[in-house]
Amino acid sequence: MQTMKGPGLFLAQFVSDQAPFNDWRSITAWAASMGYVGVQVPSGDKRLFDLDLAVSSQDWRDEFLGIAAENGVAVTELSSHVQGQLIAVHPAYDSAFDAFAPPELRGNPAARQEWAAEQVAGTIRASRALGLDAMATFSGALAWPYLYPWPQRAPGLVELAFDTLAERWRPLLDLAEENGVDICYEIHPGEDLHDGVSYEMFLSRVGDHKRACLLYDPSHFVLQQLDYIENIDIYHDRIKMFHVKDAEFRPTGRQGVYGGFQPWAERAGRFRSPGDGQVDFGQVFAKLAQYDFAGWAVVEWECALKHPEDGAREGAAFVRRHIIRATPHAFDDFAAQQVDAAVNRAALGLA
Repeated sequence: MQTMKGPGLFLAQFVSDQAPFNDWRSITAWAASMGYVGVQVPSGDKRLFDLDLAVSSQDWRDEFLGIAAENGVAVTELSSHVQGQLIAVHPAYDSAFDAFAPPELRGNPAARQEWAAEQVAGTIRASRALGLDAMATFSGALAWPYLYPWPQRAPGLVELAFDTLAERWRPLLDLAEENGVDICYEIHPGEDLHDGVSYEMFLSRVGDHKRACLLYDPSHFVLQQLDYIENIDIYHDRIKMFHVKDAEFRPTGRQGVYGGFQPWAERAGRFRSPGDGQVDFGQVFAKLAQYDFAGWAVVEWECALKHPEDGAREGAAFVRRHIIRATPHAFDDFAAQQVDAAVNRAALGLA
């Protein structure tokens, strides 16, 4: 058995134009001061990361990793969530997701999609160049507006959406295989890959591609009322990344899973800082240890109530308490006997 690494922190929710969150040196020093030994980096945020130089320049990579090491943190993985989202966008969301693309591409979905694919490909190559073997992303969504079938969905609509999604991702999965990098889809509402069934629909269309892996985040399963512990039993061989994020679901006579268009703080289901919600992280960490997960435990701070810096500080300590140091032997080894075929036969009454 192996012991997972951590605590790590996903930087996407913290990077800003204000110090110490506005450049690589200061944000890694801040993360270390919060108690983290790793950081997960959004590949599309130029305040922290230059994707082109990460692919093309060994000097840049050496400096990037060197600054992190000086501050006492490792780079856990790169994230292409924003770019992956743009691989597939239903027209209803065009104006909203245009904000994720460069200004010159806004209003041009085809050019935006091409740019997104190039960005994801660059993140795969940069991951390999940095010595990383997993990359986080979103799948994007074409079928999401048709999630609840009223009126009845047109026959073949969902199938066409997933065929198209697989067609767009297959070349990137093949590139990931060439580079030895797992693409870890975060199973997430708003994405066509939002639960186990939809993930399997995609997986079947990409030929069970070995690089089509998972980023496990139990918070999204709490809000869907999905069994997040059994999910590990089912998909443990595909889980290559882990976000430590909490959530709570408290339905009332007025609202439930859908939330009634309320802001996050007023929804029946809402994200919370680690330890403040309903996720049984003792069971989660135990299950992952049982299946020999050796990746990073990365805190993704999203909370409707708590200040992010408090959530970050508490999250590092929370992960440290939950990481299970893998045992090198069985607890009853003290009573073990040497293998003796004759003794075993005699114990069973065999001649």
